Amino acid sequence: MKAHALIPVLLAALIALPGCGEKQGSGKVTELQNVSYDPTREFYEEVNAAFAKKWAAEGKGEITITQSHGGSGKQARAVIDGQPADVVTLALSLDIDEIAQRTGLLPEDWQSKFPSNSSPYTSTIVFVVRTGNPKGVKDWGDLVKDGVQVITPDPKTGGAPRWCYLAGWAWAEKQNGGSQDAAREFIRKLYQNVPVLDTGARASTTTFAQNKIGDVLLSWENEAHLIEKQFPGQTQIVYPSLSILAEPPVAVVEKTAAKKGSTEAARAYLDFLYTPEGQDLAGKHFYRPRDPQAAAKYASTFPEIELVTIDHFGGWPKAQQTHFADGGIFDQIYTTK
Repeated sequence: MKAHALIPVLLAALIALPGCGEKQGSGKVTELQNVSYDPTREFYEEVNAAFAKKWAAEGKGEITITQSHGGSGKQARAVIDGQPADVVTLALSLDIDEIAQRTGLLPEDWQSKFPSNSSPYTSTIVFVVRTGNPKGVKDWGDLVKDGVQVITPDPKTGGAPRWCYLAGWAWAEKQNGGSQDAAREFIRKLYQNVPVLDTGARASTTTFAQNKIGDVLLSWENEAHLIEKQFPGQTQIVYPSLSILAEPPVAVVEKTAAKKGSTEAARAYLDFLYTPEGQDLAGKHFYRPRDPQAAAKYASTFPEIELVTIDHFGGWPKAQQTHFADGGIFDQIYTTK
């Protein structure tokens, strides 16, 4: 199979993985649906197989886990519109907050239900460039130079592009003594160099790595490493001087799971992400594990860089309202491109 065939073109795909092992007891097959964001496909394929094996070994029978992927905001809206997710594993807490507030399918304190604010692993935003870095991209300031094409998705529809936008804003603030005007101007120039806004992170990966468009891709760290594996010798990762701590959260969609009779399995599935095996899989797939042992095992994969947090922007509700809501700063600067 050609390497590029491993990256789906579709923004949302459903992948069914049968449970491992023999049916136990009554032979009941438990079904779960995980609605997730773009670049987690490969990670959850392996998590699903490992969890299904564990579930069967515990005498709980067979389990079938279905995945759905797309831009995080788009996925949240799908659940709001009725997609029957048992669990959501999205790119930012704001998207799960919106599901809770608009549907009541899970409580507004959902983030207290699992450790580490329901974020079993973390990530950050890095740059992916062509081998040899022909445009000499070393930091955020290089992205606004003439002749540099930047590939990043639409921050109105995806989680990764919102993390990208805010990381660039924080860098520009730091370079200019905290000036909001300077940060706004930097972001305006940055998006002038974006030739196309895809709807999600995986679509932008396809644009950059498969379709060979652009000089630099703003990417999840895990996706950047995956691109290196799938397109050997064609890309390299550049770590900027400053980025952002991304904490992708998880939650049980409690009312849906209760209706489907899958609450125990849904809870156990997300608990599995915090186990040594789940944390090792996170590191293997280039997510930064929370567990100290797993983090130490994969430490050489993850350089230490300065990271701001979402608290720098007053939390996600404020950041969303200021930058990404209709009529916010992104709309203002992008419509005047």
